[in-house]
Amino acid sequence: MAVKLDPPVSEIIERVTKREGVELVHAELAGGRNAVLRIFIDKPGGVTIEDCSNVSERLSLILDVEDLIPGQYTLEVASPGLDRGLYKESDYERFAGLQCHVKISEPIDGQRNFHGKLKGLDREGQIVVLLEGPAGNIHRLPLEHIVKANVEIEP
Repeated sequence: MAVKLDPPVSEIIERVTKREGVELVHAELAGGRNAVLRIFIDKPGGVTIEDCSNVSERLSLILDVEDLIPGQYTLEVASPGLDRGLYKESDYERFAGLQCHVKISEPIDGQRNFHGKLKGLDREGQIVVLLEGPAGNIHRLPLEHIVKANVEIEP
């Protein structure tokens, strides 16, 4: 299970990725004794192995010196992939028009998992993700109830 990173660690990751000219998509620390710090980065046109390597080297050096993460861990830096997760409000706007899978914590009409075309956000009062289902119906999913959301690869 992934845990939220402490602010000092998040700030270092954000600073390094910005300096390297890439966007920090998501960062998480998963596992217990064999912890893995996963960093997902992106940039227009996609990231290269060199981008991942540069971010990894710089982060590794700073995090080792600062010693902000207790115990041993493995650092992984990667592209978010084709089935990238949606984490920020801007992701739901950026990837509008693509097929997505969204899982929510509070069921709507007895349903927690939704598949459909991402229509974007509605900021009228509560922020909701608009997802068009297979039958053309629009699901209004409260952003704060989203547990996990991913772009789905279309066949």
